[in-house]
Amino acid sequence: MDDTDSPNSDATAFDDLDRDARVEVGVQLLAHLEVDSLPLSAAVDRIETVTTNPELTREILDTAELRGVIERENGRLRTRRGGTFVSFGEQVVRRDGDYECRRCGAGLSTGHFVRFESGELGPFGPSCVRKVLGRE
Repeated sequence: MDDTDSPNSDATAFDDLDRDARVEVGVQLLAHLEVDSLPLSAAVDRIETVTTNPELTREILDTAELRGVIERENGRLRTRRGGTFVSFGEQVVRRDGDYECRRCGAGLSTGHFVRFESGELGPFGPSCVRKVLGRE
């Protein structure tokens, strides 16, 4: 993981994203899940790191399905495994500062941020970033 970014740089950038950009980050998150299949509820748990708005959550799922990123069937979500994954050395950066984990709400002195093409998602603690990406 990279420590080159200054403390708190771009830490609020995600909060400034508009609706379309949040949809893009959500779709990219689903595209980078490192699991073949998971319950829809687990996918929604991950999407809640992008938004807690039910309409936007549905839009993220619908957009991902239309693009062929996921398939939904009987309460499960299957991911399309096309070699997309998050490189922890390149796409996950650590920044020291005073943060709150987007997934669990814990206080953090080091935040882990995932960089996608359309935006950055975080901060997360070390175990939550792995859970969000499907590595745990």
